[in-house]
Amino acid sequence: MEKSFSESYAAAGVDVTAGYESVELIKDSVKRTNIPGVIGGIGGFGGMFEIAANEYKNPVLVSGTDGVGTKLKLAFLMDKHDTIGIDCVAMCVNDVACSGAKPLFFLDYIACGKNYPEKIAQIVSGVAEGCVQSGCALVGGETAEHPGLMPNEEYDLAGFTVGIGEKDKLVSGKHLKAGDALIAVASSGVHSNGFSLVRKVFDVNEKTIAVKYDELGKTLGEELLTPTRIYVKPLLALMDKIRVNAISHITGGGFYENVPRMLNDDTLAVIEKNKCFSLPIFDLIQKTGNITQHDMYNTFNMGNGLIIAVDADKADEAVSILNANGEKAAVCGEIRNGEKGVELV
Repeated sequence: MEKSFSESYAAAGVDVTAGYESVELIKDSVKRTNIPGVIGGIGGFGGMFEIAANEYKNPVLVSGTDGVGTKLKLAFLMDKHDTIGIDCVAMCVNDVACSGAKPLFFLDYIACGKNYPEKIAQIVSGVAEGCVQSGCALVGGETAEHPGLMPNEEYDLAGFTVGIGEKDKLVSGKHLKAGDALIAVASSGVHSNGFSLVRKVFDVNEKTIAVKYDELGKTLGEELLTPTRIYVKPLLALMDKIRVNAISHITGGGFYENVPRMLNDDTLAVIEKNKCFSLPIFDLIQKTGNITQHDMYNTFNMGNGLIIAVDADKADEAVSILNANGEKAAVCGEIRNGEKGVELV
């Protein structure tokens, strides 16, 4: 008897019915993210979103894409997949918000060795939670089964977002100048960068992630899997009240790579480390790995997810707005004239 195409495809390692089941399981998560502008639902060939053109004089679309990196290894080892999607969303929408734009919609891409519908549903539930936290809609995505290319139990996760902003209100850095105050906004932990080094430092495996550290108050795995903080709503609230001159999202490359990205030529960011936020996990990483302080600040956020520049006379107001919107913020330095770069003192 001749096999059907679907049977042949299943024999090759791709379960089409698992894909259908995954779609059914994620529908409720997707519905949580619906906001005005969403047209249709999941299952079409493209996600549609209507822009209310009358709300903008000169609208600019701002896009961002990113993944989660090797933090995924922690999710595999702990068999916990419902928060890693928050990280994926955060890495994209935080970047868009740092440009002064409001994220509108998000799409995810999951590549897996084998489609386990319940696991896919857990991943997407995290993506949906990230979208809810940032106020954007999950309008589509793709789950690709790659038998023979990836181990059955593993997956990769990436995302893409589009935001919108008024052209003359975007954060371009054109207003940045010597004398501006710098504000640090606390992170929730390691976020989603530097995990290749973290995994090497702690020899991450099922045993090491189960170790509970007094200084952390939890196991290493629980600490490291803490989701990346999403700053969209507090940033939008801040930008609605005062002009923000520049923002740096402290991701891969830490302070030394990311802070200069928000600077203009001949401007120097001087940051006082003792006025920034700190978290025990970074002391533990540095001590365990015998890592230099420079390398720590060149790799990790060190407890600070954002560095924001505002006019000096608006600094206290900016801190108050951020704190009122659930963040921990503090003045940590200033912009000076000098060779473009960052100086940590």
